[in-house]
Amino acid sequence: MTPAGRSLDSDHCFHTCKGQHNSWRMLCCQATARMWSSLNEWLWHERFWLPPNHTWAELEDPDGLVYAHPRDMLAALPVALALVAVRLAFERFVGLPLSRWLGVRDQARKPLKPNPTLEKHFLTEGGKPKEPQLALLAARCGLTLRQTQRWFRRRRNQDRPCLTKKFCEASWRFAFYLCSFLGGLWVLYHESWLWTPAMCWDNYPNQPLKLALYRWYLLELSFYTSLLITLPFDIKRKDFKEQVVHHFVTITLITFSYSANLLRIGSLVLLLHDSSDYLLEACKMFNYTHFRRVCDTLFVVFSLVFFYTRLVLFPTQIIYTTYYESIANSSPFFAYYFFNTLLAVLQLLHVFWSYLILRMLYSFVKKGQMEKDVRSDVEESDSSDGEAAQEHPQLKNGEAPTDGPRRRAAGRLVNGHTPAT
Repeated sequence: MTPAGRSLDSDHCFHTCKGQHNSWRMLCCQATARMWSSLNEWLWHERFWLPPNHTWAELEDPDGLVYAHPRDMLAALPVALALVAVRLAFERFVGLPLSRWLGVRDQARKPLKPNPTLEKHFLTEGGKPKEPQLALLAARCGLTLRQTQRWFRRRRNQDRPCLTKKFCEASWRFAFYLCSFLGGLWVLYHESWLWTPAMCWDNYPNQPLKLALYRWYLLELSFYTSLLITLPFDIKRKDFKEQVVHHFVTITLITFSYSANLLRIGSLVLLLHDSSDYLLEACKMFNYTHFRRVCDTLFVVFSLVFFYTRLVLFPTQIIYTTYYESIANSSPFFAYYFFNTLLAVLQLLHVFWSYLILRMLYSFVKKGQMEKDVRSDVEESDSSDGEAAQEHPQLKNGEAPTDGPRRRAAGRLVNGHTPAT
């Protein structure tokens, strides 16, 4: 066979293999498309989202009416990114000057001498080693036990956020929650279901969507999405895990309630939470300043509002109507169980935070002023409580100190010596 013939056979084989490869790609794409279509059809089946004997066709914007559609919530992601940018600008140009005007001052932190051995232990084993580990590290580094303890305290303080950062973060949340609460009142004030929650189920799910309610709903979803985006950079408190659960439950609750056209009851849940959230952030702001009386007053007001809205109104009005009144004219369906499960998780979080607030209230009544937020870490001084106890041990009544001029004078008297006059 001539070289030209071999070249023709090679081209023929190449095109044949390429055609088979393209056929396989087309078959794979078609199979993937069919799987996705089946999954999408199963996910959005009416039995999951709507009461029995209702279909999506009823909510296809007939006769000029507008209904909630799940795709509308896709706008939340770009709005959330815009809120992150607004937050950065707000904290820099509003929160920071406001903190200085109110007298917020960051505590001066003493410099830390670099120590690779202690730094490695801090990063790998943790920042609070036990006393045997401290003794071993001190011997390895040629330091005393007290110097090693002081190094770890100063290193822990470096990772703690300063008061200015805490104030700026609280001021942003205060501004949003206050605006959201006032905006929600403006949207819902003239709605009948705000005053009678049972009316949330009138003619459900055939309830047209109002533009103002959609915008407020979208803003709330975008805000909680932005909180998840900035979560790695925000101040981490002791209830960090509970906060993450709260944000995920809230985002799921907002998205699910919008998709199932549960906007009425969902709007009541959002408004009820906003009613106390801005008071909490205002209390935090003044807690970082020297206005102690304002902080204490706000804390008492916040506690009363929180207990009433989260432990009284939420279970007796919101959960009651979703659990009993929502199925008065229909049988239970998947959205009914899922929505009530989310509300139950929220209620458990309310109980947990109520316990923390009660602890702070107990301290407030006992000491006459509000103590630090029990969820936050406090910057440590150069002498810890343990060291202070070692340096200045407490004495029993009538017991003389073991060192110092008074102890030495007592020793001389016991040994028959008289102090010089």
